[in-house]
Amino acid sequence: MESLPETDYRIYVTNEESGDLTIIDSATLEVVSTVPLGKRPRGIHASPDGKTIYVALSGSPPAPPGVDESTLPPPDRSADGIGVFDVSSGKLVKLIKSGQDPEEFALSKDGGLLYVSNEDAALASILDLSTDEVIKALSVAGEPEGVTLSPDGSFVYVTSEEEGKIFVIDTAKAAVIKDFEVGPRPRSVAFLSDGSKGYVSLETVGQIAVVDAVKHELIKTIALEKGNRPMKAVVSPDGSRAYVSTGRGGNVAVVDTATDELLSLIATGGTRPWGMALSPDGRTIYTANGPSDDVSVIDIATGTLTKKIPAGTKPWGVVVLPR
Repeated sequence: MESLPETDYRIYVTNEESGDLTIIDSATLEVVSTVPLGKRPRGIHASPDGKTIYVALSGSPPAPPGVDESTLPPPDRSADGIGVFDVSSGKLVKLIKSGQDPEEFALSKDGGLLYVSNEDAALASILDLSTDEVIKALSVAGEPEGVTLSPDGSFVYVTSEEEGKIFVIDTAKAAVIKDFEVGPRPRSVAFLSDGSKGYVSLETVGQIAVVDAVKHELIKTIALEKGNRPMKAVVSPDGSRAYVSTGRGGNVAVVDTATDELLSLIATGGTRPWGMALSPDGRTIYTANGPSDDVSVIDIATGTLTKKIPAGTKPWGVVVLPR
């Protein structure tokens, strides 16, 4: 399939604090609309046919590291669930209950199931989209965060921030078959398209873990300069590069996947880049910069910032879809 031209898509950004979705046109790099979603929209992914966008919504109050959770207000469990956004109408059409405090999730290859991390409950829920019911809740370690389906759809990785582990869910068995250590506070995983390796962001130690996705074990870690706190990982369409946003470091780390060495750090110009997505042709990076309430547009070839686009309050996740 040929890469889409740069002007043939839109960028969708979840805004955690303002509870809405910013929609940006790639041709003009301007916001075309802002749509209310619900409380704390974070993880965002599209259905395989691109007609639906799913968003994780949560009624749990934000609890960053170091916060005494006993001082926080009680959670609003009525707000927990997966929001279903219809792309053609530009509207949120329903909220599906998916276990408490969903943060991230992945869709099955056929788009029929969602695998959801329930952060407060230390669970990974499997949601059947044909019935809108949770069909199974699997125990994982504390603070499950990133959820990523393998390229062949045979397993799902769920990261545990609290335990520094990845839990491997066999999708055929709907069961956890293994867990393994990768390092402190793993946030997200991105696989090579051949399924051989995965790249895991390790926030608090400023490292990127490289894992063998066949044996499910750690291969090595890649250290970043002090101050970089890896968050979101994505892989280029051709598989030659892994890109990792670095939070307070303000950069995107670029890794050569052939050598698993750090090539460069690209400055985003934004404050704490969190979520991230690539344009369909792999030439442009979009980062959601939480505290600065904007989205950075980065030209990968030149490693330069093209533009910063105002978003909602605390932009978190990004997905790119054809118009």
